[in-house]
Amino acid sequence: MRRPFTHLRRLLLASAVCALGAAALTFAVDPLQLFRPSRLAFYSDDTRVQNAGLIRSQSFDTAFMGTSLAIHYRQSDIDRALGVHSLKLAMTGSNSRQQGFVLEQAIDRGARRVIWEMDDFIFVDAADIEADPFLPVDLYRRTTKGIASYLFSAAMAKESLFALLRSTPLLKEPLTRAAPYLPVKFALSDVDDIYALPRDFDVARGYNAERTLAAFAYITNPVRSRFLGEGYGYEAMVRHFEHDAVALIARHPDVTFDIYFPPYSILQFVAMRDASPATLKIVTDLTAVIATRLTQLPNVRLHDFRAIKAVTHDLNNYGDVIHHSPVVDAMVLQWLASGEYRVDPKTPLGALEELKAQVWAYQVPRLP
Repeated sequence: MRRPFTHLRRLLLASAVCALGAAALTFAVDPLQLFRPSRLAFYSDDTRVQNAGLIRSQSFDTAFMGTSLAIHYRQSDIDRALGVHSLKLAMTGSNSRQQGFVLEQAIDRGARRVIWEMDDFIFVDAADIEADPFLPVDLYRRTTKGIASYLFSAAMAKESLFALLRSTPLLKEPLTRAAPYLPVKFALSDVDDIYALPRDFDVARGYNAERTLAAFAYITNPVRSRFLGEGYGYEAMVRHFEHDAVALIARHPDVTFDIYFPPYSILQFVAMRDASPATLKIVTDLTAVIATRLTQLPNVRLHDFRAIKAVTHDLNNYGDVIHHSPVVDAMVLQWLASGEYRVDPKTPLGALEELKAQVWAYQVPRLP
């Protein structure tokens, strides 16, 4: 009669031993480098999780934040162009709540300068950071809940075991070569490669006028054009801007913020003009508020790259209507370094008015 209970106790004991063993392995290997830097570190493109470890393990004086428009920059290029020691924290599809939270962690860890790619879409209404299902805030804060979720994660135990095997001399080279093709997240051997395009990437094939015009036709199709304004609400967006950006900047008067409006192709705004004019009005009204408010803050330098006609009207610079090529990435860094397109606080709406004039005058070309 007592034998089933004996088996149950043994099963529970074995399960506990396995769980504790996996937690011990994760703690010892620490693939996220949440507790200590590692010479054997590998990195993941899952930036919302990876950033929690980067902030803890890397040395930096500058935080680089943005969405997918900033995701392909390499830290080495940022450092070389701007003379800083940067940490890239850009996250695809991120909103201002997520970005502000992560930037706060980076500033608390020593960032004295922030380079922030800021576009209108990040201010769409979304979940409060405490209820965000996509950003592991407890992991960043290293709360008991966050540490437990990390140490007792089966996925992290798998990553730890793979890292351990990869550290053995006999397996290091073949497993490092194979890592990008295996079901493991921590496959990148260089922090500079996190979400960066391969160095041999065919720019002309990935970014050209044909792709850009095809994207324009797709998003302005009446079947899909309603999505141009999805999530856009002027009052909510202004509220998020004040709470997530202005309040963060005001809390850190000793930190310099270089904020820039990215060089979307002109077709992004023309798409709104033709298929969703109400959205275009929200965007221009919102960015007028942003430009006016930011240029009043003493620790902010605002740069507006949206009306640089030689770039934004050259559709070969884009892979769709917003994402620009690595060639333009390099230009952005040069513009930030030179301050050529810094917004004058005396005329904060000058670049916006020029952009609006370009949008209303633009005629969409036809492909041959």
